[in-house]
Amino acid sequence: MTHPLDPPNRAASAPLSLAIFGLGRWGTHLLRNFLALPEARVVALVDPDRQRLHDLCDRFGLADTIACYDTWTEAMAHPGLDAAVIATPASTHYPIIKAALEQGLHVLSEKPLTLEHRTSAALVQLAAAQQRQLMVDHTYLFHPAVQRGRELCPDLGALRYGYAARTNLGPVRPDADVFWDLAIHDVSILNYWLGMQPTAVAAWGQMWLQPQKSAVSGLRDAGWLRLIYDRGDRPHPLEVIVQVSWANPDKQRRLGLVGDRGTLVLDESLQASPLTLHRGQFQTQTFPFVPKGPQTEAIAIASVEPLREMCRHFLQCAVVNQSSPISSGQLAADLVKTMVAIATAAETGKTISI
Repeated sequence: MTHPLDPPNRAASAPLSLAIFGLGRWGTHLLRNFLALPEARVVALVDPDRQRLHDLCDRFGLADTIACYDTWTEAMAHPGLDAAVIATPASTHYPIIKAALEQGLHVLSEKPLTLEHRTSAALVQLAAAQQRQLMVDHTYLFHPAVQRGRELCPDLGALRYGYAARTNLGPVRPDADVFWDLAIHDVSILNYWLGMQPTAVAAWGQMWLQPQKSAVSGLRDAGWLRLIYDRGDRPHPLEVIVQVSWANPDKQRRLGLVGDRGTLVLDESLQASPLTLHRGQFQTQTFPFVPKGPQTEAIAIASVEPLREMCRHFLQCAVVNQSSPISSGQLAADLVKTMVAIATAAETGKTISI
């Protein structure tokens, strides 16, 4: 199957023509970044709110250079499109992404890919059949602190446990609960650092604002999650406890991984040094347990915008038509499988094997 974007038929300097579907808060950030990249050419915007489209065209000076559409079906037929950027509600992802891939477009989707593993896996298979790239915007994986953290994990020695907290007063989502909205970030970072998916999960939480969102369940505003990573080559699995909340004014964005020779802490509130490595270990294995050689090192991190790096990475993957080694559709589908298991664990109160 031949598509007009196949690298052998494309000039190396020609920018990719993009349509952005959904211009809410995150879609606007994606628009801003793609407009700043010479490798991209935004040719169409899609949103049902005509006033929002008008305001954004004025804000970015796009009135004479871009097409605006009310519906995604109209935009999909825009001439000369190379790629679609999807920033619509998660419940709409499957039909839009499916149509884009069938149209022969590369696709970048906001997370999560879908809300079901079955539909996520189907999109991955379709992308492979169409020989198009499907990538998901797990922006944290492009943060230099997260990338450097992965390199430092071997310095921690034998891993003992982990912890994470991601809390704030909102923003509250109407289409996904706090696990899908917040915990998915920490799960993706941990999976990236550890190089594996959890093998089992347990979860519990509370609903206050949207207790009856659907016939099945409401949307949890706060939750706690237990992730179990069992590599099979260690006497005990690694366990990580994650706290997430839309209902806590104590804003936290903190993740820690503890080993017998050090602890790695990612803390977004520390803008000057978001990544810290605490070295040291206990001197003996009998009482008294005295810390030996404790040292704290603030890890130098490059000053870049992770979202900009993610957008650039997507364009590079599309041009060479090769799967992303960081945030591919397959990785995203595996993450959706974990998130579905978390939802099941929260509903049933059981530990769910993955």
